[in-house]
Amino acid sequence: MEITIVSFSCVFGVAAILLFYTWKISNLLWFKPKKIEKFLRDQGLEGTPYRFMYGDLKEMARMLSEARSKPMNLTHDIGPRVSPFFNKTLATLGKSCFTWMGTKPVIHVSEPAMIREVMTNYNKYQKLRGRNPLIKLLAKGLANADGDQWVKHRKIINPAFHMEKLKHMVPAFYVSCSEMIGKWEEILSQEGSCEVDVSPYLRIFSSDVISRTAFGSSFEEGRTIFELQRELVELVVKAINSVYIPGSRFLPTKNNKRTKEIDRQVKGTIKSIIDKRLTAMKDGEDSNDDLLGILLDSNYKEIKEHGNKILGLSIEDIIEECKLFYFAGQGTTGNLLVWTMILLGQHSKWQTRAREEVLHVFGDRKPDIDGLSHLKVIGVIFNEVLRLYSPSVMLRRQIHEDTKLGNLSLPAGTLIQINTLELHHDRDIWGHDAKEFRPERFYEGVSNATKGQVAYLPFGGGPRICIGQNFAILEAKTALAMILQRFSFELSPSYSHAPQVISILQPQFGAHLILHKL
Repeated sequence: MEITIVSFSCVFGVAAILLFYTWKISNLLWFKPKKIEKFLRDQGLEGTPYRFMYGDLKEMARMLSEARSKPMNLTHDIGPRVSPFFNKTLATLGKSCFTWMGTKPVIHVSEPAMIREVMTNYNKYQKLRGRNPLIKLLAKGLANADGDQWVKHRKIINPAFHMEKLKHMVPAFYVSCSEMIGKWEEILSQEGSCEVDVSPYLRIFSSDVISRTAFGSSFEEGRTIFELQRELVELVVKAINSVYIPGSRFLPTKNNKRTKEIDRQVKGTIKSIIDKRLTAMKDGEDSNDDLLGILLDSNYKEIKEHGNKILGLSIEDIIEECKLFYFAGQGTTGNLLVWTMILLGQHSKWQTRAREEVLHVFGDRKPDIDGLSHLKVIGVIFNEVLRLYSPSVMLRRQIHEDTKLGNLSLPAGTLIQINTLELHHDRDIWGHDAKEFRPERFYEGVSNATKGQVAYLPFGGGPRICIGQNFAILEAKTALAMILQRFSFELSPSYSHAPQVISILQPQFGAHLILHKL
């Protein structure tokens, strides 16, 4: 009899545990999302219906795969190809609505006042952490720090991007661009004109710039880091686009082994450069003429001022910041130049205006910092390129407690999404010609073009605006000025217009132009 009672108690206990976890999982995957859906609809928000576990992820993947299967017409209305699901959903449900990222609701924010709130209050609206831990291998650093960590990193890194420091990097921009131009002139030496896919050349140029400006005399080692980082991006993107199984990164697969090997090599190479630089600093050598030197000097001063190593960056932190230089720096500038050349190849009048300005300011001389600051036409062209082909097509944040945003009450765990691409193409903000290339809209500055609204976010916004934006624009101005001094160009008949996002917006099939030597 006692055995029967004990057996019954065990069975009952197991059943209770199973029932508890069944309810917990059911609540997580169904009841809680459906409750949130009703809560949002009751506030007047339109949204997509919640679908079990996946939310809108399957539909997003299907539409994106279909959009990428073929090029599009030569138009700047790129939303239907770049982010087809969000483009269609916002057109159907309204610019302020909600969708589902798995079990999490995504609130799409379009009102400039609400965007300002999200961008300004970085402690409340924090960077979204990806579920796949492999993403962290690309780069952590400043871009992914929050709270006090972000404040510490930003304070120490800031000096590296002051204009006073950046002006000393123009010679490095010039050397890297001269090497690229030399390759183009070699290709064109026989015919005087030729079709060239400028995309890989501009990518190599921008990575060379980062190598030289970040590591100075160690730039050859920097080149090695870039090649490894590029391979790592491809492996991580491949992993992100597949179904993520927790713990799968520990399996001894070919991709996992290579990913770990690259991570080890990158960190080892950067640490070797840092160690040599620290030794040189101890020996009294002045080594703060590149980004790494400035960063190490700023970090040393911060520690010395407070007498506490905790208030500075660790070697691991500095390694991550160096990786971030590469991951963010080379992609942003390289692709800005790619899209600029594509657009100027299509809009020859603006190419002519830009060249006339460059020749007026520099003639055939080397670009210098004073002259670069007077390139107003090139400045408005870059603004318009960044509006139409923003590096990041969306910005996401997450709230960790119940929050009031505008007239909306949002539950903890909600994702906030600002659709940069849709915002930059919004006719209500930019006018009837919002999807046309018209740089003159920026002649009176960004504030005038946006009517003072927070509606232009190519580098993000608020306190967390990209720290490297001045570096990127100065580098791009130098390169474009040198290109315009030596070449004219137009789109090749073989050019296929196919913008896509792989970490940032880039042309899927390259940028085929006909270059003419001047």
